Amino acid sequence: MSLEGFLQNIVNSLQLGSFYALIALGYSMVYGVLLLFNFAHGDIFMVGAYIGLFVATAILALVALTSIVLPGWLILVLTILAAMLLTSFVGITVERIGYRPLRNAPRASAAITGLMIGIILETGNLIILGAENYSFPALIETSTYQIAGVSITNKKIMIVVVALLLMLALHQFVQRTKWGMAMRATAYDFAVVPLMGVPLNQIAALTFALGSGLAASAGILFSLAYPVLSPYMGITFGWKAFVAAILGGRGSILGAAVAGFMLGFIEIFVAAFFPSTLRDLIAYSIILVILVFRPHGLFGEAYTAQLRL
Repeated sequence: MSLEGFLQNIVNSLQLGSFYALIALGYSMVYGVLLLFNFAHGDIFMVGAYIGLFVATAILALVALTSIVLPGWLILVLTILAAMLLTSFVGITVERIGYRPLRNAPRASAAITGLMIGIILETGNLIILGAENYSFPALIETSTYQIAGVSITNKKIMIVVVALLLMLALHQFVQRTKWGMAMRATAYDFAVVPLMGVPLNQIAALTFALGSGLAASAGILFSLAYPVLSPYMGITFGWKAFVAAILGGRGSILGAAVAGFMLGFIEIFVAAFFPSTLRDLIAYSIILVILVFRPHGLFGEAYTAQLRL
C-alpha cells in the first residue's frame, strides 16, 4: 500500500468511526447507568435520520415559500439540533413505555423488549412511509481537496469535527453538571443512589434522551455521506456500535468513543488488504482476540455487583 493509500484509508476510517462512536455512546451510557442494553438503539439511529430528513425538507420548503436566504451550513445545524431534540423524546418514550416497567425484571426480558421495540420502529416506518428508500437533501455542496495525494471532502471534515465536538460536549456535561454527576453516581451504585434522593426515573429518561440525540446526529451525518435512507439502515450499524460499546468497556464514554473509531479503522484497513466478503469475519476476529486479553474492554473494569439475570 502506498503512503497516499494509507492516508486515504485513515481519512475514511475517521469518517466511519465517527458514526460508530456516536451510536456506541448511547449503548454505553444506558448500560452504565441502568445495567441494560437498549437493543432498539440502532433503530433509533434510523428514526433520527428520517426525522432529520423531514426537518431539512420542512426548512427548505419554508425558505422557498418566504424567500429567506439561509446558507446550507445553517440549515444543516438547525436540522441536527431539531432532530436531536425530537429524537431524544423518542428515546424518552422508549424508556418510559418499554423499559421502566421492566426495571426490576430479569435482564433477558429487557433485552427481548429492546429487540421488539426495534421491530416496531422498523415496521412503523414501513407502514407510514412504505418500503421505498428516501434521498437526503444536499444541504451543502461537496468540495474536494487534494492534500499530499489524498482526497478529502468538506463533508468528511465536517462529519469528524461535528462528531468530536458532540463527544466533547457530552464529556463536559457528564463531568461538570449536577445531572452528569447524578448519572455518574447512579452508574457507580444503582441500588444505593436512589436512597440518597437521586430521582432514578429522571436520570433514566435523561440517559435515554442523550443517547438518542447522539444517535440522531449520527443518522444525519451518515445521511450526508451516504444520502439514501432505508427502514433497515439501523440494524447493521446498531449491532456494530454495540460491539464497539463492549470493546470500549462497561459504561465508559471514553471507551465507547475510542472503540468506535478503532472499529472504523479495523474495518477500513481489513478491506484494504483482504476481499470485502471477508471484512467482517477478519475484523471481528481481531476484536474477539482483543476481548480475550481485555475481557472487560479497553477502559472497563471488573464489576462485582450481582446483575439481575
